[in-house]
Amino acid sequence: MYAPHTDADIEAMLAAVGARSLDELVAVPQAVAIRSPLEIPAGLPELELYRRMSSYAARNGALDYTSFLGAGAYRHYAPPVIGTLAMRGEFLTAYTPYQAEVSQGYLQAIYEWQTDICLLTALDIANASVYDGATALAEGAIMAVNATGRRAILVSRAVHPNYRAVLHTYARGLELAIEELPVANDGTTDLANLEARLAEGRFAAVVVQNPNFFGAIDVPPDDARRVVEGSGSILIGVVAEAMSLGALVPPGKWGAQIAVGEAQSFGVPVAYGGPYVGFIAATKAHMRRIPGRLVGRTVDADGKTAYTLTLQAREQHIRREKATSNICTNQAHCALIATIYLACLGGSGLRRCATLNVERCATLVQRVTGIPGFTRAFSAAAFNETVIRVQRDATAAVVLAALREKRILGGVDLGRWYPELADCILMTATELTTDEEMTALCDALAHLAVGGHLVGA
Repeated sequence: MYAPHTDADIEAMLAAVGARSLDELVAVPQAVAIRSPLEIPAGLPELELYRRMSSYAARNGALDYTSFLGAGAYRHYAPPVIGTLAMRGEFLTAYTPYQAEVSQGYLQAIYEWQTDICLLTALDIANASVYDGATALAEGAIMAVNATGRRAILVSRAVHPNYRAVLHTYARGLELAIEELPVANDGTTDLANLEARLAEGRFAAVVVQNPNFFGAIDVPPDDARRVVEGSGSILIGVVAEAMSLGALVPPGKWGAQIAVGEAQSFGVPVAYGGPYVGFIAATKAHMRRIPGRLVGRTVDADGKTAYTLTLQAREQHIRREKATSNICTNQAHCALIATIYLACLGGSGLRRCATLNVERCATLVQRVTGIPGFTRAFSAAAFNETVIRVQRDATAAVVLAALREKRILGGVDLGRWYPELADCILMTATELTTDEEMTALCDALAHLAVGGHLVGA
């Protein structure tokens, strides 16, 4: 209850919802109510509390597993200096951290983040981050809809399934149509019918991911890009593995007007699913359609460098019908971590790390496919992920379950999203994947495969 509410206001509200009193309105149903006092232990001395919490942490055996998981969440080395700087008290605040009256330093960090994203994507502008890569895709699609006035999006089936799911969720509320392009035999997007689909004139954007969900390098050829441009649609490039930007041609160079993605790989721990940090970059033509905020650099009255929020095109600041998004915040601290990470590595360091990922993946493919019964499912060049097909009489789920018994997380079962790939495992290698870990994986796979058949299958 707020102070401006009169007794008459409250009575009208209670009548509308069918409650007799404010207490009844907020009452906990008996089916879920706590019937006895909570057994909360008494306070402990700090040393004893530390020991107890350490014993709880020791129950978590995740670090004892060898991991080849990826699929949008990647293990990369993060220099210790990141934590030292990012966890300074100046960066930790309960208040909105990018308001000019709070911290010029934070505004500078976001400006540097935006600059890094522009350099990595080869596009003109980038915003002050969004929640994650999936919401970045949805917001990028809305930008395309607003730019073209069209109400349909054409998205590759090789785009991350979770990203596509979030896009569908946004689309339902906005009454947008989402249609998909198939996957070709080599693991890239099948663009054979692209021209015919776009001739309909219904699609605001064509969405492709590079590297795509299968790890395949999936850059549309020049003729496909020209078809998209000629149709009046906007090409959106998705980047789920930001490390690839250190080695592959950036989206802006292969024709994307809008690039969206996830920057978790830049120093943000996997951390059981979040928080992550999404980004959106675009050409200048879309400056006033990009959601969230843009930090700009200027000078103050004394001629000193100053940072300011230049654009804030959301309903809190402008008329609701002109707002680009309901995005009300950004992942400021995760973006700060990513910015420090990029500053630590520099351009040459990022390229070297990205190159190591390519090399590690190539080694993984060579070693796993050297085992009878395990082959590569797709022939397209890959970054740090690859799809391995298991024996024809087995499934990925059976193989992965057997590997877990040996404390190896062998990858992701693609049958979860692609029923036709139920015999395929998405395996990932990064610069942290050692030869010893690959040996353990291959030894386990070789033990499972006897005469080309799984033991117990």
